[in-house]
Amino acid sequence: MTVEIEPFRAIAISRIAHEMKAKGQSVIHMEFGQPSTGAPSRALAEAHRVIDAEAGGYWESPLLRARVAKLYKDRYGVVIDPERVIMTAGASPALVVALNMRFAPGDRVAIARPGYVAYRNTMKALHIVPQEIDCGPDVRFQLTAQALRDLDPAPQGVIVASPANPTGTVIAEDELKAIVEVCRERNISIISDEIYHGITYGHDTPCMLQFDDKAMIVNSFSKYWSMAGWRLGWLILPEEEVQQARARMGNMFLTPPTLSQFAGLAAMDCEEELEANIDVYRANRELMLKALPAMGLRSIAPPDGAFYIYADIGHLTNDSMAFCETLVRETGVATAPGVDFDPVNGNRFIRFSFAVSTPEIEDALARLKPFFAARTEAAQEQRNA
Repeated sequence: MTVEIEPFRAIAISRIAHEMKAKGQSVIHMEFGQPSTGAPSRALAEAHRVIDAEAGGYWESPLLRARVAKLYKDRYGVVIDPERVIMTAGASPALVVALNMRFAPGDRVAIARPGYVAYRNTMKALHIVPQEIDCGPDVRFQLTAQALRDLDPAPQGVIVASPANPTGTVIAEDELKAIVEVCRERNISIISDEIYHGITYGHDTPCMLQFDDKAMIVNSFSKYWSMAGWRLGWLILPEEEVQQARARMGNMFLTPPTLSQFAGLAAMDCEEELEANIDVYRANRELMLKALPAMGLRSIAPPDGAFYIYADIGHLTNDSMAFCETLVRETGVATAPGVDFDPVNGNRFIRFSFAVSTPEIEDALARLKPFFAARTEAAQEQRNA
């Protein structure tokens, strides 16, 4: 039976932006969650070396798996066997393999709403039922242990994301522990999406493996390591599931790109350069948090990590997709409509990605100010009519 999958609407906004750019118009891309910086310099140098020295082919780097395992020891104090690490072509295949490993068609997997659009749509494609939990400002747009405890019957699984997309909110350590306890009591299997780990602003982000060794961990080089286009990620899962997970990975996706694995290994030792990227995001975040409320966008999810601002525009529109189309055409600033992340309430939200340069943020804010001033005035006149 064919399953209808909703589109990723930010792609349509991006298409408009690229068409405008092709016509010579100035565009600032804030619609996708991808760093505007490239891979670290040492990674690029290694890639140039490999292009001349290696033929490439289907291969999974044992050195990279060992280096990923070392990351968990250094960052979280968690010791894992490198054999539990499966390298993937980005986080997306890791998510597919994780879902296919633990869940059968018809199983229910809980996710936060708002949440990353591909959770919902990937599950639908696999005939798994996404069980969305409405997570509003009262719970900082995040899953809670109580919300999972209240589900009746219990779902077979849950996807936890901290920091989250589209909000950037972080789940506190005590709450993560409580979520693990509820899942243990109710036999709920955990997938932890930790793709934004390393990108936080004064908040700790524990790894789920610190509390649950059976959790499956999805991560990627796309965000912290600034290598979105290299398509490299990983999946960590219990030893007893590795063989079957590798069978799925090999049959469905083969291996990650050879070149990317060499570059990724080099990137993991470029902390100084990578932390400089975080300093840029931090500065951009402060600029936006100061400027947006003055434009009337006062209801904003707390961006504890990642590089997103998820803002309520319900006082201006009930159609975030149309709003984003108008916004990009009139200002050249491309953003993501909230309906991508929340099919129920997302019509009144918009997501900005601030993973661009600080001059671009300053330019974007200068363009947004008159746009929102005009929309606010028009909305006020309509209310007074």
